[in-house]
Amino acid sequence: MNRSIKKIAVLGSGIMGSRIACHFANIGADVLLLDIAPKELTEDEKKKGLTLDHPAVKNRIVNAAFDATLKANPASLFSKKFASRITLGNFTDDMPKIKHYDWTIEVVVENLDIKKKVYEEVEKYRTPGTLITSNTSGIPIHLMAEGRSEDFQKHFAGTHFFNPPRYLKLLEIIPTAKTDPEVTKFLLHYGDLFLGKTTVLCKDTPAFIGNRVGVWGLLKVIDSMQKFGLNVDEVDKLTGPVIGRPKSATFRTSDVVGLDTLVKVANNLYAGLPNDEGREMFKLPDVVAKLEQNKWLGDKTGQGFYKKTKDAKGKTEILTLDLNSLEYKEKAKAKFATLETTKTIDNLRDRFKVLLAGKDKAGDFYRDMFYDLFKYVSNRIPEISDELFRIDDAVSGGFGWELGPFETWDAVGVEKSIPLMEAAGYKPNQWVYDMLASGNKSFYKTEGGIKKYYDISSKTYKSIPGREEFIILENKSESIVWKNAESKVTDLGDGVLNFAWHSKSYTLGSSVIEGLNKAIDLAEKDYRGLVVGHQGADFSLGANLGLVFMYAIEQDYDEIDFMIKMFQNSVMRLRYSSIPVVVAPQGRTLGGGCEMTMHADIAQAAAETYIGLVEVGVGLIPGGGGTKEFTKRVSDALQEGDVELNALQNAFMTIATAKVATSAEEARELGILKKVDRVSMNRDRQIADAKQAVLDLAEAGYTMPQQAKNIKVQGRTGQALFLAGLQGMQMGRYISEHDAKIAKWIANIMCGGDLTSPQEVSEQYLLDLEREAFLSLTGERKTLERIQSILTGGKPLRN
Repeated sequence: MNRSIKKIAVLGSGIMGSRIACHFANIGADVLLLDIAPKELTEDEKKKGLTLDHPAVKNRIVNAAFDATLKANPASLFSKKFASRITLGNFTDDMPKIKHYDWTIEVVVENLDIKKKVYEEVEKYRTPGTLITSNTSGIPIHLMAEGRSEDFQKHFAGTHFFNPPRYLKLLEIIPTAKTDPEVTKFLLHYGDLFLGKTTVLCKDTPAFIGNRVGVWGLLKVIDSMQKFGLNVDEVDKLTGPVIGRPKSATFRTSDVVGLDTLVKVANNLYAGLPNDEGREMFKLPDVVAKLEQNKWLGDKTGQGFYKKTKDAKGKTEILTLDLNSLEYKEKAKAKFATLETTKTIDNLRDRFKVLLAGKDKAGDFYRDMFYDLFKYVSNRIPEISDELFRIDDAVSGGFGWELGPFETWDAVGVEKSIPLMEAAGYKPNQWVYDMLASGNKSFYKTEGGIKKYYDISSKTYKSIPGREEFIILENKSESIVWKNAESKVTDLGDGVLNFAWHSKSYTLGSSVIEGLNKAIDLAEKDYRGLVVGHQGADFSLGANLGLVFMYAIEQDYDEIDFMIKMFQNSVMRLRYSSIPVVVAPQGRTLGGGCEMTMHADIAQAAAETYIGLVEVGVGLIPGGGGTKEFTKRVSDALQEGDVELNALQNAFMTIATAKVATSAEEARELGILKKVDRVSMNRDRQIADAKQAVLDLAEAGYTMPQQAKNIKVQGRTGQALFLAGLQGMQMGRYISEHDAKIAKWIANIMCGGDLTSPQEVSEQYLLDLEREAFLSLTGERKTLERIQSILTGGKPLRN
């Protein structure tokens, strides 16, 4: 069946229901969001003389829930405009409408009896052959399907999203024995391609995979913490980015999610897993039980493992819970010799070897925590999954781990770790010994640019299913054609090159710029096109401010001028070269990274791209073509009948207020992305999508464009309008004198400088104005103070 999903019905508008509805709206689906009709009037409704049959009353629950979701941060929608794609209603009046919908997702309260009652209503109205799934996080899927029709059961499965659905990548797909295999296959592919998810096929076991392993791992952290007498601050230092996990680490994550959620899952698993050898880990530690009793659940109750308060001067401070005394104290400085030795190790896999070899308390903690985790996941096969990669995918996608348990074990060294695990009392499952005995020393290996996993049943390595269309750059080491200290050029096949870089914060220093120009040179000589992008956490945080600061302090303005001109020339080559260039931004794409994106023939942006020209925040202006490009786009828009000064003012405000789009779609609304630019929902597909975009341009007969010489600017007339507005803002003390100075420079560029009348200018003319402004501002003390504040964490500039 050639199944197409255009309309989605979501039953249940709570936190998860409303957010799932929003994510389907993000991809352009027509969404129907329903919830129960109230059984009682509120006092306010009584005063208004409303009845239970009034539409405002009947939709009160769904309206309130959806409104709360729209106001929540982080935003669930890519664009506020997408809210119009969601229609609200109630079960009583609107359930019959689901007959027109391709997929119905149930997201009501976690109660089997209530879910079954909902399914009785669904069965009355759904069209046979349409999908029906549940977002349950723990109720056995097969129990929910009992008593339903054959067609219902054939098209029924669990689709467990993690919260928040827009941001967490995991989508667990849990079929029953009666689910049509084609439905399972469709859900796995649809979640990946259209929803941007890491879809994981799960068995119908308690808490499936993500929560089963993730919650066990979190409780193991507390267990190891108590063994070695560590405190909350120390553990969050040890279990955050240093081991490839989110900044919120362990206890801050618990506060954000809510301790009650952890308690609920742990209690359910303890009760439902009598034969799990690691079951005792799900028995809540006394301190967690005490926090639940006190209702210290985290952010939702105002305090948990951390508490936000104000000191005597009214300044906000974060206090940390002492788990022994249950008193809140000032944050403790966490320092370990083992962590100090890893500061210069950027590669996470290399870092793990050093962390687990540590001779201090941190090393003891890591060995106890990870060795027990390795043992636990080895024993979960084949109980929760037949394939080990699904466990890694689930934990990484659901909990934000950079490396899953088996990937981490590989990094530590499987064979080397076994005797150490045995000595610690954490002997792994027999299949691990069998793997090593057969000559296979790792759970994963790369062959021909393809990552393969060890298949336990066949004792061979197999390609990970569903990844055939992905291009993973770290698996392409054999295809590197050029590299320097901070960048590399890789052959992606089919005549397409990739340029990637790995500088600190992905900044755009001289080595990166050298690599970019080399990539364009190589592509122009022997290839069909170029993809500019990598698969790090962020695309780029912009220029190397440390270098700018150093030259400015030394008043070496010739070097700054050379540096800016070199960057401008390189960015212009992205558009004006003989081959198509596609830039693939993702994550934070700021300053120069944004300018690179704006100069691509086409941008292939990840949906989660946070992009903007932020130079004003450090006292500068976008000097790498960003100000010029916005001016050019305003001029181009005039050909389409746009109102000139309105468009110019909007572009000016985007730069002057350092606006950062919070999604690729919002970037399009701000004019940072063009109409022709493309979006990849799944970041794992982005480089492959970008490669295809290059091939599309090449196949269409790509011809190098010519630099524009007809950019219309307003001259003194336009500047006068901007200056009047700035003077009013300065007099009203909305902006400082230095802010006004920066804004005047931006206006000067966008209006074409000191021209007596509106006229047409070239791109190079505007680039020269950019460089003049940038150089002038680097000589301002206020600018240097702002840059140093960023570089040194707020220390004052010395005379």
